[in-house]
Amino acid sequence: MRITVLCFAELAEALGTGSMTIELEEGADVEQALAHLAAAHPAIEARNTTLAIAVNERYATRMQVLGDGDTVALIGPVSGG
Repeated sequence: MRITVLCFAELAEALGTGSMTIELEEGADVEQALAHLAAAHPAIEARNTTLAIAVNERYATRMQVLGDGDTVALIGPVSGG
């Protein structure tokens, strides 16, 4: 299955892109998507524990099963006022 990954703020800067498409096995969950991404992009591995995750514009757990065409957003820590 194919999913779109959106990256924001410093993560997008570290990766050099705000979005990418990846291929996963049917039935993969968010944690498996993160592992797939981290293997190719060390910037994700370094920030993995601090990321908030949304699937199709709703916050999600790392156990959420993904479907073909889903969009996963990786949101780094936010601060400021």
